Amino acid sequence: MKQDIVVLISRRFRNLLFLVGMATGFVLAVQPIFASADPAPCSANSANRQFDFWLGDWTVTYPGAAAPSTSKVYLELDQCLLVESWSGGGNHAGKNMFAYSFDDKSWHGMFADNLGRVHVFEGKVAPGSAEFLGPSRGPNGQAVLNRIRVVQINPETVQQTWEKSSDNGASWNMEFRGEYSRNSH
Repeated sequence: MKQDIVVLISRRFRNLLFLVGMATGFVLAVQPIFASADPAPCSANSANRQFDFWLGDWTVTYPGAAAPSTSKVYLELDQCLLVESWSGGGNHAGKNMFAYSFDDKSWHGMFADNLGRVHVFEGKVAPGSAEFLGPSRGPNGQAVLNRIRVVQINPETVQQTWEKSSDNGASWNMEFRGEYSRNSH
């Protein structure tokens, strides 16, 4: 009886070692496939660096504003995520977040503010310009298409516009046109 138990444990141990060996071999065999597909670090990837023209501390002016707003645009997540932290008049604050996806070779963005509004975008970025589109709903539940553009006018000035379309992009209404002036340090 004791010998049967030893043989049974010995077989189970051999089976376990075999399974561990197989799994380890599989992981080691597959690892180079995934490793070769990994992107360069975001800091070295030229696609990730296309939006860097917007980095900095800004004063933002726009029609109808009682006083200028402030914006700080910075990088996070090992320089993979561009974040705008915006503070406007009337206790209004918001964040824009944009990132390039190595997986689908596209830019994605999200806007959220302290009024509970959230918008998700997809877009294209080139050195000195960016354009993002994304759907939302209007006050009566109607479909609305949003378009954000960020354009470098010169090294010290950037313009951001936000337009909305209720006819799927056939016509656009300007919702926001802000001029960003770089704060000198």
